[in-house]
Amino acid sequence: MKALFLEEPGQPLRMLQRPDPVPGPGEVVVTLDAASLNRRDYWITQGLYPGIRTPVVLGSDGAGVVSATGDGVDSELAGKEVLVNPAKNWGEDPAAQGADFEVLGMPTDGTFATHLVTTPGQLLSIPGHLGMREAAALPIAALTAWRAVFTQGKLRAGQKILITGIGGGVALFCAQLAIAAGAEVYLTSSSEEKIDRVVEMGARGGVNYRGADWAKEFRDRHGQVQLIVDGAGGKDYSRLLDIALPAGRLVSYGSTAGAPESLDLFRIFWKQLRIIGSTMGTVDEMEALLEFITTHQLHPIIDSVYPLADGNAALDCMKNHGQFGKLVLDCGEA
Repeated sequence: MKALFLEEPGQPLRMLQRPDPVPGPGEVVVTLDAASLNRRDYWITQGLYPGIRTPVVLGSDGAGVVSATGDGVDSELAGKEVLVNPAKNWGEDPAAQGADFEVLGMPTDGTFATHLVTTPGQLLSIPGHLGMREAAALPIAALTAWRAVFTQGKLRAGQKILITGIGGGVALFCAQLAIAAGAEVYLTSSSEEKIDRVVEMGARGGVNYRGADWAKEFRDRHGQVQLIVDGAGGKDYSRLLDIALPAGRLVSYGSTAGAPESLDLFRIFWKQLRIIGSTMGTVDEMEALLEFITTHQLHPIIDSVYPLADGNAALDCMKNHGQFGKLVLDCGEA
């Protein structure tokens, strides 16, 4: 097998050859067709993720074909096309992950490879209308979006939702899910082109957050909203409080722009706002997501596909925030 190894943070990934894996008892080998990148992969390469252990094969998302089964595994799984669920050991409480929770692709080897050893419990059927590359684009970003929008955000048809930083994988999935659910969807982005593209998909409008007073511009044009889903944080986070309706919800799934400079507690308690954290999701949520995607015939938005050997180029694209949609690796082109 071939795999992209991170030998230490700050270094480029290296393509290395290893013996083809053999499944142990209770395990399967998946010959990967495609994998996709997440912001998590980039943070790990930069040494900006907790608990980094190297060397490691990065990559949490993948899809392929079961090519070998170990003792105790139903042999009929062999030859099945599958999606890999990267969330491992969530725990007993659906409200929050337990102490043993981990994500595929660090500390355990992930999907930036031609083969993956995993267990049958981590495999899911691919929705029939999706190809392998589309399936590989789903897991972390779509599951994170599902939990943020529905489990934590409790979005209902007809409600207004603001999704910040449109263009990346999670934000785009939030928009797709919310549009399909019948919500009024609004956006922020640094790119007018990205806003226009999501408006073509069914969003109502948005503003460029590079503007000096973009929050006021948003309120003047679109009013206030019941739900805000944000993955950035940063110095402008407190401006979101003005955009939320009284009793509104603000769901945070990331902090790519860092910590807020300030947070006005008066506005939070006086408007009876709820600020809710969210990350990843349970197996039940993943299954609900796949059913929703099948019902609404949704297709992930893929920005570009790179050969596995060009994984560093894909990471550079992610670093520069240049993509609209998911970045996918073709694991068959190693």
